[in-house]
Amino acid sequence: MDPAAVLARYDLQMRRNARPDAPGARIERAGAVVRQVAGERGWNGVVWSGLDAAGADRAIAEQIAYFSDLGLDFEWKLYGHDAPEDLGERLSAAGFVAEEPETLMIGEIADLTLEERLPDGVRLVRAADAAGVDLVVAVHERVFGTDGTALRDHLLARLTAGPGAVFAVVALAGDEPVASARLELVPGGDFAGLWGGGTVAEWRGRGLYRALVAHRTRVAAAHGCRHVQVDASAMSRPVLERVGLHALATTTPYLYKKR
Repeated sequence: MDPAAVLARYDLQMRRNARPDAPGARIERAGAVVRQVAGERGWNGVVWSGLDAAGADRAIAEQIAYFSDLGLDFEWKLYGHDAPEDLGERLSAAGFVAEEPETLMIGEIADLTLEERLPDGVRLVRAADAAGVDLVVAVHERVFGTDGTALRDHLLARLTAGPGAVFAVVALAGDEPVASARLELVPGGDFAGLWGGGTVAEWRGRGLYRALVAHRTRVAAAHGCRHVQVDASAMSRPVLERVGLHALATTTPYLYKKR
């Protein structure tokens, strides 16, 4: 895999030519900024920018004014290679708050080592209806300690829009949900997103996360995708490196709360 070429293609397909991530959301292009607007219940933010030092502060102020007029909080999703080099500092000075950085990891599916070995008594089940989504959300809330309402709304909207948009899966030990994750697909795109992978504390270290990566990657391959990509935490990065994904960039959410 040529990391520079893959990163350039990722930026073009997934950021500059981004598509809405849910029904009712829209992608807008405002000068050198690409943003998504999805209302109170969706994700709002900047997915790509092509700025320089002379115009960055003005562009930041324009996005703040735009989303503030809509009454929406929003995120500026900053990648480590975005220009200008001090864009993060400029965002902080404008009132954004940076969350923990993650690592953009991408792997060419044909080169990955995919092992789907599950602990005894555990099975993977696709979450294709409201009951299945509730199981996914239950794991999410236990693992991440956050309210899963937005995730529930997102998954139900994507499932309603069409069966090929999202693939959610839950690992069940008997009837207990112990791990879950989702795969998000872009029709005709090279990249499939592996999102939300998590395992409840007492089941970690038994290969469930790696099995979920393998399971979703095979689904992505069946849909014609060439690559899978993950915004990886420090905890998941070592597992993904063993599978064969490569760290290509950092990504940091900068959040702006409406005043």
